[in-house]
Amino acid sequence: MVVPALDGTVGAALTAVHEFTGLVPMAPAMPKVTAQAPWGANRFEVLLGWAKWVSLAVCVIGLMMAGAVMAFQSRRGEGSEHLHRVGMALVGVVIITAASSLVSMLA
Repeated sequence: MVVPALDGTVGAALTAVHEFTGLVPMAPAMPKVTAQAPWGANRFEVLLGWAKWVSLAVCVIGLMMAGAVMAFQSRRGEGSEHLHRVGMALVGVVIITAASSLVSMLA
């Protein structure tokens, strides 16, 4: 097969590549493999679940404590100083939930 729109060396090179690729044998189809968790993975998943819930509970307790401190300090006009603690607790919640979601997605 000669490429009619291209004359000269470019057309000849494309023709040679086309003919060569027809000679290359195709690789056999890959067998389907089902993914299986290794032995002991159930224990690890239970451990991760406990770690996630304990971490989230600590973050919720931290949010409650920061809110209580802000409530007490707001009577004196100093409530906004503890906003950093609330922000850090919320960042902790986001990191914990993102990590557990990534692990759940990969598992």
